[in-house]
Amino acid sequence: MSTSDAGRESALRKEIEKIESGSGAKAIAVALSDAESGLELHYNAERWFHAASTIKVPILLGVFAAIDRGDLLPHSRVHVRNRFLSVVEQVPFRVEQGRDANSSVQNAIGKMMRVDELAYHMITTSSNLATNLLLGVVGPDSVRATLRELEVDEGIELKRGVEDELAFEKGINSRVTADGLLRILVLLSEGRAFSPALSRRMMDILHAQEFNQGIPARLPKGARVAHKTGEISTIAHDAAVVYLPKRKPYVLVVLTEWEPSGSGRSRAIAAISHAVYEALTAVVPA
Repeated sequence: MSTSDAGRESALRKEIEKIESGSGAKAIAVALSDAESGLELHYNAERWFHAASTIKVPILLGVFAAIDRGDLLPHSRVHVRNRFLSVVEQVPFRVEQGRDANSSVQNAIGKMMRVDELAYHMITTSSNLATNLLLGVVGPDSVRATLRELEVDEGIELKRGVEDELAFEKGINSRVTADGLLRILVLLSEGRAFSPALSRRMMDILHAQEFNQGIPARLPKGARVAHKTGEISTIAHDAAVVYLPKRKPYVLVVLTEWEPSGSGRSRAIAAISHAVYEALTAVVPA
């Protein structure tokens, strides 16, 4: 790392510490990798957090691995049902309609949907029903094997599908670190996940994300952001590849944990994103 990059990294770290101390968050982790400058930052980046919906990015990778192997086609049909088995004693459970962000998948129960449609809904509107359906098709073991084969399994623990309340009560939860998600998104942004064409298709889905209150919120209008959010009662995350005009992209992951009544979650993530943007685009004196 050059002297100027070391100075930027140090200044950015101090700014993140300032944002964290004023946010009321219990914990914040940040991981950054900038393809343009080579600057990296790892702030509490090995700390484990409940994954919330960011676990859907590794699942997306597992689905496209099956497509790459020829086990699935993008237009393969999946029967849409709402009955799944808990990892605890195989007890049946359902995805509650009021807690799923996508009515299109709920309205298709009893019908068929394409794999690529379900993947799109899993990411862009964070459909839990679509997620469990896809995980049922490819299997958790296959997703975990894909992560190992691509050497991005460190910092990612896929333990179960979503809304498995019995597992949640027993503390069986999927977990991620900021560095873990960073490795996956760097792989995707560099087109190294299977073929470049499949990497682009996954990036296209991430670009269509509809929840943009976090990392994209305070970026300039010319920015394009491919990302996945995740939020539950005590968790708010955002993991993104950020494209700015006339430069290579950077990957930014912000994971946060809060008290159940904590507020300002999206503001804190947006503030960190803005601080990163300013640090990366500032003119460094010669």
